Amino acid sequence: MRILVVDDDAQIIRAMRINMRARGYDVDTAFDGASALQAAAKHPPDVVLLDLGLPDMEGGEVIEGLRAWTSVPIIVLSARHSASEKVRSLDAGADDYVTKPFGMDELMARIRAAQRRSMHVEEAPVVTTAAFTVDLGAKRVTRGDEEVRLTPTEWHILEVLARNAGRLISQRQLLHEVWGPNYQSETNYLRVYMAQLRRKLEPDPAHPLYLITEAGMGYRFEKG
Repeated sequence: MRILVVDDDAQIIRAMRINMRARGYDVDTAFDGASALQAAAKHPPDVVLLDLGLPDMEGGEVIEGLRAWTSVPIIVLSARHSASEKVRSLDAGADDYVTKPFGMDELMARIRAAQRRSMHVEEAPVVTTAAFTVDLGAKRVTRGDEEVRLTPTEWHILEVLARNAGRLISQRQLLHEVWGPNYQSETNYLRVYMAQLRRKLEPDPAHPLYLITEAGMGYRFEKG
């Protein structure tokens, strides 16, 4: 597996290269955004590890540049701890956000999880939980042998979350996906429809297992 590490800190680049190669990965490195985009185009990676504070552009611009042509998992590695930075990165298209300093064991686990989610989306259009099944190809939800009737908006929200199972989807991203780019702050829409989805799908809507709220940030679909 090929990993692209993007960071302007030479010590971090060196440490990541040594650790990743010791675990059997091929490693490409880039010290700025332009080099990162060129490296990804020349040798498409399986995972991108991206710092936000690059000398020539913001990491968010690199994410947007990559998302213009690839769905490769992108994990942000940053010393910026604020929720707003995390939301901006996720909105731009990142799959995960890890704050520095971090342990290599945790990072490797997140890389494996990002890969599994990526492979799942590509290979299996059916998402199954213990309580219900979402058939993304047929646009159908079932509980046991019975079909669950969803409104078009309910389905659209569930589809976005299910296609990104395990990944935090920000409120703004979900509003854009479902209602369009002019919707940014109407989070009350999301609360209403998420409550409806939980009533239809969760065994205990008051204590959801699958449609999870990340307070102040967004929502996550967990398969349980």
